[in-house]
Amino acid sequence: MNPPGLVSAAWLIARKDLRVEFRSRSAFFSAAIFAVLAATIFFFAWDPTAVAAADLAPGVLWVIFTFAGMLGLHRSFGSEVADRAIDGLLVAPIDRKAVFLGKALANLVFVLAVQALAIPAVGIMYNVPLTRIAAPLAGIAILAAIGLVAVGTLFAAMTVNTRFAELLLPMLSLPFFVPIVIAAAQSTEKLLGGRPVSEVAGWLELLASFDLVFVYACTLAFPATLEH
Repeated sequence: MNPPGLVSAAWLIARKDLRVEFRSRSAFFSAAIFAVLAATIFFFAWDPTAVAAADLAPGVLWVIFTFAGMLGLHRSFGSEVADRAIDGLLVAPIDRKAVFLGKALANLVFVLAVQALAIPAVGIMYNVPLTRIAAPLAGIAILAAIGLVAVGTLFAAMTVNTRFAELLLPMLSLPFFVPIVIAAAQSTEKLLGGRPVSEVAGWLELLASFDLVFVYACTLAFPATLEH
C-alpha cells in the first residue's frame, strides 16, 4: 500500500486531533470559559463615558481571541508527548510537513470554534451591531485565525519538550501575533464605525499577506524542529 500523500496525511492527523478533542472537550471548554470571563472583566472595568463601545470592543475582542486561542495551541503537541505518541508520527511514512499542516488545521478549527463563542459574547456585552458586519467580520476572523495558528503551531512544536513550555510559547508567539491583532482590530473598528468594506481592504490584504508568509515559512521550518 502506498503511503498517503501530503494532503491526505494532513487530513488524517487533523481528524485524529479533532476526534480526541471532541471526546474530552477540555481545551475548548477552558478557552471558552476564559473568553467569556475575560469579556466580562473588561466590561465591568469599562467606563462608557470615557471610551465608546465601538472603540473599545474591537481591541477587547482580538485580545481575547489571541489568548483564548493560545490555550489550545500547546495542547496540540502536549498531548502527543505525554504518551510518546509523537514517536509514531515521526516514524510514519509521511512527509513531516503533513504533521504540521494536520496539526495547524485542527488548531484552526479549534480557534474558529472559540471565536464563534467570543464574538457574539463581546457583541452582546458591549451592545455593538456585529450582525450588521457579520460577513466581513467572519472574513477577518478567518484570516486572523490562520496567521495565529500557523505561528502558534510552529512554536508549540519547538517548545513542547522544554521545561517551561507554557511560558515560552506565549513569549515566542506574541511578537508575531501583534501585526495580526493590530490589523484585525483596526479593520473591525472601521467597520463598526460605518466605514465601507473598501476602506478596510488594505488591512485585509495585510492580513492575507501575513498568512501567506507565515504558513509558507512555518511549513518549511517545521521539519527542523523535530530534529531536536
